[in-house]
Amino acid sequence: MSDNEITYPIYSPASVIGLFSNALKLPATVNLIYLKGKYSYGGGKAYGNYYYDYLYSEGDNTSIGVRISSLMRSTIINNEIYTLKGFIEKSIKNSSIELRFVVDEIIQQEEKAISEEELLRYELIQKKLEKGSKDLETVIRDKILKNEEIRIANIYGHNAIVQKDFKEGLDVSQAFFHISEYTCNITSSTSILSKLSEITALDYDIIALVRGGGDRQSLEAFNDLKLSETFIGLNTVTITAIGHTVDETLLDKLADRRFYLPHDYGAGLHSIIEKLSHEKSNSRALLIEEVKKDMVKQFLEQVTTLEKQLKNKNDEFTEAQKAFKEQAENQNKAFTDQLKLRNEEVEKLKKDLSEKHGEQLKMLSEQLAKKNDEFQKFQEASAKQAQDVQKNFQDQQKLRQEEMDKYKKEIASLHEKNIQSAVNEKTATLDAKLETYQKENTLLQQELNTHKPNYTKQIIFIILALIAGIIIAKIL
Repeated sequence: MSDNEITYPIYSPASVIGLFSNALKLPATVNLIYLKGKYSYGGGKAYGNYYYDYLYSEGDNTSIGVRISSLMRSTIINNEIYTLKGFIEKSIKNSSIELRFVVDEIIQQEEKAISEEELLRYELIQKKLEKGSKDLETVIRDKILKNEEIRIANIYGHNAIVQKDFKEGLDVSQAFFHISEYTCNITSSTSILSKLSEITALDYDIIALVRGGGDRQSLEAFNDLKLSETFIGLNTVTITAIGHTVDETLLDKLADRRFYLPHDYGAGLHSIIEKLSHEKSNSRALLIEEVKKDMVKQFLEQVTTLEKQLKNKNDEFTEAQKAFKEQAENQNKAFTDQLKLRNEEVEKLKKDLSEKHGEQLKMLSEQLAKKNDEFQKFQEASAKQAQDVQKNFQDQQKLRQEEMDKYKKEIASLHEKNIQSAVNEKTATLDAKLETYQKENTLLQQELNTHKPNYTKQIIFIILALIAGIIIAKIL
């Protein structure tokens, strides 16, 4: 390493987070402090005798994690305002530093003032109590007894995937229901109101609001007073299954039946169908027992009658069996006699056939030897005849070859003669034309000498001479 090379410290991600975690030593992290806010339950289980919940600011939804012992947590009321004493602990999670308040003491629970909105909610609950709730099981039982279709309208959020959970809970009981699915913005009370007014006139037996989990803020739509008033005014059975096991919304309190999860909703309908099926089976069993008693009585009477008839039939069968035995013995004796005669005839026939077979075999052997001699002679004659035919074919082929050579020579000679004749004929024709052209040329020369020069005739003459020369050149 050279003296001028610059050196610098190198850290890993874990070491950087550890350094900053140890550097965050504020008074609030080393001393006991007091926190005030709305306490909210987290998970439903304790880990190592501690619960992990949340404390929300009163003015907004900012929260901090809370670790509290099981004993102190048993005195906490969900969604109430508390002042707590404790300290801040730090933990590293997912490459980040997370703060958590560890409760050491519950200082005070603040009395909750009743607001006008809460009074309206209380009035709606009282109105629902006065109106009464429709029993889901009774409605389903009446429909099944009347053999009528149970019509359900499920309202889901846009892009929801909880339909599968509902159907898994409903299982095989889907056959008893006609289920229609509607979607809207499930976090908007206005959107839910619009969808309810759309389907109210369609005469459904059950209307359900169904959604999966979500943050606490998304539950505010289900606490809307206008939506709640419309909800309790519906003439159908109302159901909520909005995916929260800890928080209870106003609509959950006003619904005829509340399920925590979509799967629980489907499973609840399935359990009702199973219960009704068992009841129907039990009532049918009582009816079957009464019918069975009457059947047993009738059966005993029929058995007595049949026993008498059977005794008479047995006596008749004994007599018939005796007569059949005698008849069978007579038939066996006659069959034995016939079989003896047939065996004698068969032996005689075998003897005759053996003698005839020997004679036929001897005759066939002689005929076969004679045929073999004839075939051998025929084979020799055929071989000789084939040799003669081959020799004649070769001689004929030789003669034909000589004739072909002779014909080729004659054809070549005739071809040369024909060509020479055609050339002579063409030459004579050209000579006659040339002589004619020469005479014309002489006459033209004489006229040229006696008259003034005529350039047009000269040009024509030249052209004719050129044409004649070209024709003679092509022929030759």
